[in-house]
Amino acid sequence: MAQIKVFSGSSNKPLAEAICERLQVPLGKAVISRQQSGEIHVSYEESVRNCDIFIVQSLSHPVNELLVELLVMIDAAKRASAQSINIVMPYYGYARQERKSKPREPISAKLVADVLTTVGANRIITLDLHADPIQGFFDITVDHLSALDIIINALRAKNIVNPVVVSPDAGRATVAEKLAGLLNCPFAIMIKNRPAHNKSEITHIIGEVEGMTPIIIEDMIDTGSTIVNVVEALHKRGAYDAYICATHGLFSDNAVKKLDHPYINEVIITDTILLDDEHSDKFVVLSVAPLISQAIDIITNGGSIATLFKA
Repeated sequence: MAQIKVFSGSSNKPLAEAICERLQVPLGKAVISRQQSGEIHVSYEESVRNCDIFIVQSLSHPVNELLVELLVMIDAAKRASAQSINIVMPYYGYARQERKSKPREPISAKLVADVLTTVGANRIITLDLHADPIQGFFDITVDHLSALDIIINALRAKNIVNPVVVSPDAGRATVAEKLAGLLNCPFAIMIKNRPAHNKSEITHIIGEVEGMTPIIIEDMIDTGSTIVNVVEALHKRGAYDAYICATHGLFSDNAVKKLDHPYINEVIITDTILLDDEHSDKFVVLSVAPLISQAIDIITNGGSIATLFKA
């Protein structure tokens, strides 16, 4: 793996370091700075000529700052004659804008894909996209990984009594049904209305939840308002305290405090986005570094990405 080099943007250096540790390669040296005007400057402090480089950068908060930083890193690598530029983007920002829900709206997920490709990315490695069709927005290879196996193993170790998997909306029903089948338990679906962005109202619950322990599965948690609405609606129906599972913990505003809720047992997330140190013991963070490092090994040495998935 002498020609493999892994570099980190500003979003999640601990994850990049964990990936390098698994690959047994040092984290690449790059200096990322800001000029007085706010302009981003990148300098690779080692040669990348004829190397396959992997840049680790999640598009978390501040998403626009981190996106431009990534673009500058790609351009610098391309101009330094890197053989291939592979973007490890555990969390794909703008994924919730993957279609037009009303006239005169952008499809920003496609815009991000176009920009990354145009600047010089050769491959994207990402996890649990908000919408699977985003893979088709790219004209380059997309390796779409899933943290579902990691979450399932964590849930099985807890020996949850009388579980029921709950999809917070119809869009996650397929994943909820799959998880329920793997855990050998029933599942339920919440029907909600969205009066505005980042706001939701629970209108119906399809499925039996009384006297059961809900396992709520999401791809991401942003403000936490939807999750709180779901657990309170489940509690009114006689459900026990819930387990919340999500791949990406954005936790905007005061979401971390909001999820320290009396009806929530645990919030199980992965480290695709760096979690602040100030959080309650209810938050359990699972590492995706082993999964990503295995994917990088398969990409560079040959094999099938499909072997990484059991679920």
